[in-house]
Amino acid sequence: MTDSLSLPFDINTLKSANFQKDFKFTEAQTREKAEEMAKEFETMFLAEMLQPIFNQIETDGPFGGGQAEEAFRPMLTEQYAKSLSNAGGVGIAESVLTEILRMQGLED
Repeated sequence: MTDSLSLPFDINTLKSANFQKDFKFTEAQTREKAEEMAKEFETMFLAEMLQPIFNQIETDGPFGGGQAEEAFRPMLTEQYAKSLSNAGGVGIAESVLTEILRMQGLED
């Protein structure tokens, strides 16, 4: 038995990959920018939470599946997340906005 964990991928490549948007909350200089960033963060969070749900759907058959569906499914999931966020979201944006404003000294 070895001390190192054998992974099916190169961990350094995985670490260097940019999978998520890089949120720099300290760059929010105005309340409007902070609100935009908070809403964008909520959208990204919702997309990440919806992704596993849609990955479980089997669509093999005469009218489903294939490479096109694999390519477009993440885009559809992101659009669902944007729609949820635009419809009021789940309350994450408000909490994130409060923290951004507190960090920037722009509190209400």
